[in-house]
Amino acid sequence: MLNEPAISHHKLLQLVNELVPLDAESQTLIQSLFRPVFLPRHTRLVEPGQIARQLYFINAGYVRVSTLEDGEEVTTHLNCPPGFITSFESFTRQEPATNSVECLTDSALLAITRPDLDLLYAHSHHLTEFGRLIFEQSIRYNEQRIKDLMVLTAEQRYLKLLRQHPSIIQNVPLQHIASFIGIKPESLSRIRRQIIS
Repeated sequence: MLNEPAISHHKLLQLVNELVPLDAESQTLIQSLFRPVFLPRHTRLVEPGQIARQLYFINAGYVRVSTLEDGEEVTTHLNCPPGFITSFESFTRQEPATNSVECLTDSALLAITRPDLDLLYAHSHHLTEFGRLIFEQSIRYNEQRIKDLMVLTAEQRYLKLLRQHPSIIQNVPLQHIASFIGIKPESLSRIRRQIIS
């Protein structure tokens, strides 16, 4: 488990401040509404059929979103710090989730409920704008991911993931990485052998 002092609001406040002006009152409100949470690896944040009650900001650790397709678990997202994670459709609509969200490593998170997030948005138009910008970033990321799956080879997708997140290989099991880039674990093992040799 991570030690309690490892969690602060610094990364979150820095991210907000990079996108919108952040006054002292808004900063204090963010710190009061985002609650520090320490969770061990393999903790499920959201289960299928459960309503996602919280949005999480990843301070440290790796978190995976997966879904069942034809009885097989498929990794749809791998998130590392800093970033937001939850079952987004469930969280925004407050309906039962169709996917699961799991900590792959010990994780230091900041959690906020849907009512508290709405309170944050109502407090300041800058914070509403921050939410909109994060949503737009998420859409662009998903569009690029779909394009990569269609255009790049499996090896190119793997190398791009390593370039963007070099520490992922030490923190995420290979079967989840393989699933995330749309290939079987044995294909990823073959790609890794070719790269090394």
